[in-house]
Amino acid sequence: MDPTLPKLSKDSDYLIKAHEEASRKKHDQAFATGIASELAAWYERLRTAIENRDEEVILRAAIERILRRRLLLGGNGKTVGAILVRELIWARYFPEESISDDQIGEVEEIIDLYLELRQLIPKHNRVKESELNEWIYHLMASDIEDRLNPTPQKEAMISYIFRTLKRMITIKDDSEETRDVQVFIAIRKSFAKEDLPFLRYALFNQYFGRLSSKSLADTSKKFSEGKKVIEEQLNYPGRFKIFEFAKRQMPPFLILEDVLEKYNSRFRGLISNPEEFINVVTETCNARYANISGKVRRAIIRSIIFILLSKSFLAFTVEGTYDRLAYGHILWGVLAINIAIPVGMMIIISFFIRAPGKDNTQRIIDRINSLLFDETPDLGRSLSFSHKPKAQTLLDSIFTIIWLGTYLLSFGIIIYILSALRFSFVSQAFFIFFFAIITFLSYRINQAANIYTVREKAGLLTPFVDFFFMPVARVGRYLADGIRQINVFIFVLDMIIETPLKGIIAFFEQWFSFLHSKREDLA
Repeated sequence: MDPTLPKLSKDSDYLIKAHEEASRKKHDQAFATGIASELAAWYERLRTAIENRDEEVILRAAIERILRRRLLLGGNGKTVGAILVRELIWARYFPEESISDDQIGEVEEIIDLYLELRQLIPKHNRVKESELNEWIYHLMASDIEDRLNPTPQKEAMISYIFRTLKRMITIKDDSEETRDVQVFIAIRKSFAKEDLPFLRYALFNQYFGRLSSKSLADTSKKFSEGKKVIEEQLNYPGRFKIFEFAKRQMPPFLILEDVLEKYNSRFRGLISNPEEFINVVTETCNARYANISGKVRRAIIRSIIFILLSKSFLAFTVEGTYDRLAYGHILWGVLAINIAIPVGMMIIISFFIRAPGKDNTQRIIDRINSLLFDETPDLGRSLSFSHKPKAQTLLDSIFTIIWLGTYLLSFGIIIYILSALRFSFVSQAFFIFFFAIITFLSYRINQAANIYTVREKAGLLTPFVDFFFMPVARVGRYLADGIRQINVFIFVLDMIIETPLKGIIAFFEQWFSFLHSKREDLA
């Protein structure tokens, strides 16, 4: 490297070394083909659309779903491990023959370990069976994905971000240890997009260490203690402040990760030429901006399917039944509006999403340079706060009243308009129910669209949008989580369709293999 160039910071040097060590030659591998695999892949797309999850957690959710189905009536690692891997290959989560027999053996061991942990915990702890089952499946599925799809480079970047951001955050009335745990959680949520099961798994490993046959007995005895500590950290009062702060810092780290993954061992040579490095970062930003539209489009399609299926089912059952009882016939016009408006809103929202521009790219370049060469990177303002609630003042009471008023105003306007359109009480309830969910999904999609945007100040319309739509979005978040848990299509797909479908796919795969062997005999 040119001696006139700034020296890499210690953290950046460590990160680059980690990428150099983790880099390995990747071979092109073919995904499973044929009618059986095509059918499984299409089913998986439909299934994930109904759950409407972020792309980063779809694989773990699929693993958990298969485990729950396969272990429902009993089973162990030997009977479930291999077919679990096979189902993931059918659904094209992994290329054909990309998972070795040794890895399948590891999956079988993981399943047996967590099943044994499930049996041991009640002997030493008092835990609700439903909670225990949820924890075991969360940990088991996350551990299996971690083994089948290891991401050492991403973990190195998480450590790098952690060392950078923890210096910028101060919790005035709490310990540094708590601060560190909260920063750790915030980074895994904002950078790696991890959901609750992944977060539980990450904190479980931090508290107990990775589960093994040696640690099994000790972990089972202290499970309740560890679970309590983990839940307290996941529900920490100041977690939202730290998460929002961390999320705003992510753009330069995300782009830096892309450049590192592309260049790996050539990265040091790249940064020795500042002009070329700037060009590469600019190209990477532009490529990511272009990909935003595709990611947003997929998110919107999943949201539309999620809304359309749930809304249509309720409209033609509960709402239609009410209309027949109350009016003697179905109000088809209201029914059509109630189905069309939610879907139309999602489509319209997609036209208002814009990719970042050149100014944003320059801000990312400046921050990446600071990250690489400054021992104390300049990423903007730090965060300092007290997490314990202060005594409520008169002004706080006024703000609370205004905040509650926004709920009444926002939902009051909607009810007034629907009443003017002669919507029945049931139709209004369903419309508001799904309008709130759509508002939340739109907010989440907008956040995904701005993942590479470095925001220095809020937009002019932000306070207005927050005032009218944030109350609706907050309600929508809880409703979306609830409907995901009770969605009748999930039950139908999992228990009535998926089980026999996967059996048919397995039969056809074996049949085609048999035909192939007979064809070889002819040769």
